Amino acid sequence: MKVAGFTFIRNAVINDYTIVEAINSILPICDEFVVAVGNCEDGTRRLIEEIKSPKIKIIDTVWDDNLRAGGRVFALETDKAFAAISKDVDWAFYIQGDECVHEDDLPLIRKEMEDNLQNKQIEGLLFNYRHFYGSYDYIAESRRWYRREVRIVRRNLSVQSYRDAQGFRIDGRKIKVKLIDAYINHYGWVKPPFGLLRKKQNFNTFYDENATTEVIPETASFDYGNADRLIHFTGTHPAVMQNRINTVNWKFDFDPTKAHKKLSLRRRVLEKIYLLTGLRLMEYKNYKRIK
Repeated sequence: MKVAGFTFIRNAVINDYTIVEAINSILPICDEFVVAVGNCEDGTRRLIEEIKSPKIKIIDTVWDDNLRAGGRVFALETDKAFAAISKDVDWAFYIQGDECVHEDDLPLIRKEMEDNLQNKQIEGLLFNYRHFYGSYDYIAESRRWYRREVRIVRRNLSVQSYRDAQGFRIDGRKIKVKLIDAYINHYGWVKPPFGLLRKKQNFNTFYDENATTEVIPETASFDYGNADRLIHFTGTHPAVMQNRINTVNWKFDFDPTKAHKKLSLRRRVLEKIYLLTGLRLMEYKNYKRIK
């Protein structure tokens, strides 16, 4: 069995992406790793080179900054990385620049790939998600955020990244997947308030051609209210994240109990049903789960 990792990145230094940690978190179970590095102004390519792994293959790309509709450029860059994977690869493991896998999950992930290698009904593997928010101590939940997504797909299929690179499709249809007992830790929203405002502003420029690029005052505050629920995290983080966690220099003083106060009646009812039954009614699923 041959496994390739793949990802895309641009301006990781300016935007403080955990791309090195992301790559290193799954590199041990990959035979090769393709990184599509976009046209950068901050030394991102050198950052990837300094990982110094013979498994890593960098391809240089140029982003089409005119593609502002729904973050489409993210999907196109993902497709470029996927296309550069060796043809003899069996499974392709996708990870984004603000995601990370715990080392304890790697043996199970590899076993699932081995066990399902000959089962052609399974086209991909579905992961659970932890969306860390504001702090490494809290996980956010919201019906507007995906709780599961496809991160491993077969290399030999006509796979395309979907919409803004959240998941994948095969010839336009949903991928048939198996849910595995492993997690993707998403750290994109773990930044000081000023950093989150800059992230939001940067993201908006890839979704809206009229998005503002005005200077953000360092004293500006960030509205943490877009999480329905905050849960205190009591587990351990991936070892590759430990240096970042040890150097945290801001205080997350948002009151988690306030997250519920802005919910509409509809969302409060749906959240209550989920807490009581584990069912998310009318949940959007970018895949077809095979039991």
